[in-house]
Amino acid sequence: MNRMISTSVIAAGLAFIIPASIPTLEGTAPIPVVQYEPRWTCEDCTPEEQYVLAQLQERTKITDKNALATLMGNIKQESKFVSNICEGGARVSYSDCLTGGYGLIQWTSPHRYKGLGNFCAKYQCDPSSLQGQTRWMINEPIFQRYLPEFEGRGYSISQYMVPAYYWLGWGIKGNREIYAYDYEAKLKLV
Repeated sequence: MNRMISTSVIAAGLAFIIPASIPTLEGTAPIPVVQYEPRWTCEDCTPEEQYVLAQLQERTKITDKNALATLMGNIKQESKFVSNICEGGARVSYSDCLTGGYGLIQWTSPHRYKGLGNFCAKYQCDPSSLQGQTRWMINEPIFQRYLPEFEGRGYSISQYMVPAYYWLGWGIKGNREIYAYDYEAKLKLV
């Protein structure tokens, strides 16, 4: 003879066997849940490139691969990620670059160049260092003005070049877009 057992009878039986909450052992702390946030990495990049890539993701809301590739390509065109470079190629300290652009993004205009020095004086960083310049680059008012264009727009690299131009105001486009496509191929989500 076939009998049908109702689901309520099964649920009542399981509730008796399986407790509603599992008791914790005395003296143990609950394990915190850490939200996983995937990040773009570049194994084939230099340590300087890896540092800037990590900082762009830690200090902004940029998650778009093409946006990051565009920013990285522009920095490579400007300085090859050499922080103590004066326009023309001389490797000098911040105070010894007297003409042209200086550093990661070749800060050229007086207010941008002095902004780097003033920022580092205020926040105890070295304006000739990669760390100091990366901090200034991310906090610089001009970058902050165009930052929303890089945060979640979903543009192509060519489209991201427009806000990159307004951020940097380059005179010569050069290979920045080619470099950006190279980064796009190298960036991996982990």
